[in-house]
Amino acid sequence: MARQYRATDFDYTYPPEAVAQDPLPDRSASRLLILDRATGNTTHRRFRDFPTLLDPGDVLVLNTSRVIPARLHGRRDNGRPAEVLLVHSEPDGTWLAMVHPGGKLKAGRRVYFGDEATAEIVDVVGGGLRRLRIAGPLSIEHVMERFGSVPLPPYITRPPRPEDRLRYQTVYANTDGSVAAPTAGLHFTKELLETVAARGATTVDVLLHVGPGTFKPVEVDNPANHTMHAEWYAVPDATAHAIAEAKTRGRRVWAVGTTVARSLEAAATDGGIRALSGWTDLFIFPPYRFTVVDRLLTNFHLPRSTLIMLVAALGGYEHTMAAYRTAVAERYRLFSYGDAMAVV
Repeated sequence: MARQYRATDFDYTYPPEAVAQDPLPDRSASRLLILDRATGNTTHRRFRDFPTLLDPGDVLVLNTSRVIPARLHGRRDNGRPAEVLLVHSEPDGTWLAMVHPGGKLKAGRRVYFGDEATAEIVDVVGGGLRRLRIAGPLSIEHVMERFGSVPLPPYITRPPRPEDRLRYQTVYANTDGSVAAPTAGLHFTKELLETVAARGATTVDVLLHVGPGTFKPVEVDNPANHTMHAEWYAVPDATAHAIAEAKTRGRRVWAVGTTVARSLEAAATDGGIRALSGWTDLFIFPPYRFTVVDRLLTNFHLPRSTLIMLVAALGGYEHTMAAYRTAVAERYRLFSYGDAMAVV
């Protein structure tokens, strides 16, 4: 009988200084912990060595979603500051958003962005979200460009800086929509991707727009009772075809990040994968058995997060938690701007 895991099983401790507040000057200089899921053995490399883990014919799947400057800074009717975090647009042109101060911004209230734009609270939709209607002469893209900043995660305690618009973004991002970076991809440079191609590996893409729920911990005792946030994703025909062909030839599919892993598994069929798009609230935790993903490249994640649970589903619970303890002991840099981990 499979073990029933509790949320507290995914706790671990780390010193505050382990949380990376800034990216390294060189993306590929980050450290790489390699976990052998068959044995639990760990080895330590630099991320620039990652291509050596690939075999010819392997498929590397990237999430090409781009982080938008979705944290808007404005003022309330009384002139006091207010903050709006855009989450995603609705078909009717409104936006779902998180606001601060939430207690002051009820339905009918407005947030002003200079004289150029106004966000009116249409209604409160639950889960900490508001529905907004943004009006004014500026497009939403211009509003974000002028009044927005990169929505850094809550554990990065410093204010955003202009360089975050470049560094909290993968070099291959091409489609706006995320409010958090698919951080496993932050370590790649264009030169490193060229090395991947030279190894004979194929690079394909999916799209998953990362929402703020990615940072939400599992607060119920039984993870099976957790309500997973939904995110929009798309697996293109070319990606599904490349993966199916690789599987036929006995090659491996590498998911670059938990967002890619969720996208591929959401599009899985019995023994295969299909092109698909839509909303997914797939929650992967032990003892989930992967259909598509063979290998995972990821960053280190918060305790009790859905992300660490996904890693444990592939790497094995005991091996994964032991690897995290090793990472802390070896002073790896944690979370979004931190180091990487490969589950092989």
